[in-house]
Amino acid sequence: MDRVIARMRSLDGELPHHDGVAVFNRVYLSVTLRVRGHLADGLLPRPRAAAALAAVFAHRYLDAVDRDAAGGPVPACWRPLLRSRHHPGVRPVQFALAGINAHIGHDLALAVVDTARSLGCRPSALQGAFDRVGDVLVELEERVREELMPGPDPLDVADPLTHLVAGWSMERARDAAWSAARLLWSMRRVPELAGEFTERLDAGVGLVGRFLLTPLERCPASRPADRSALCG
Repeated sequence: MDRVIARMRSLDGELPHHDGVAVFNRVYLSVTLRVRGHLADGLLPRPRAAAALAAVFAHRYLDAVDRDAAGGPVPACWRPLLRSRHHPGVRPVQFALAGINAHIGHDLALAVVDTARSLGCRPSALQGAFDRVGDVLVELEERVREELMPGPDPLDVADPLTHLVAGWSMERARDAAWSAARLLWSMRRVPELAGEFTERLDAGVGLVGRFLLTPLERCPASRPADRSALCG
């Protein structure tokens, strides 16, 4: 956990403040610090398993960022955020939710399976830790909506952002991730089927990410070159 947090803090210092990945990274760093605090206080069941799950989970995000920086292939679920990270028409809350969508919708299920294998247990043995970490993530989603939604009235029904953000739910994504983890575990002896399922899961989560990053503001007229490159 300490190494994961150190890497996130390093990214926070390296990335421009308005970079979409930086927006998500700040959000994820805050929740990771909170999970570590819960572990230190003994508030999570099976702390060893919870710490292992949290670390394996985080490394999937960090690996995607590092692969992208090196020009390598990245999972489809992360491509929308990585490609739109500098788009002037995308708002901070969209960047944050797109990152959360990729990480919960795809990475979490795979992290559960990987952690179960490394610990020599079944995913059911990790359910308590999964649920508690999930509760922290749900609280995080609430904070994202409160802190990154534009004011003074974040519930303005005339704002397209309200409709876009309301269409995504952390709780539903978390429940789907648990179901996906159980399915992947059941397919572990049929690697071809498991690989196909993982590929489809990745693509589906990536599609949701593209919708979450729909530009909602026009690009500045004073930057025609940027507009053609980013909004064309």
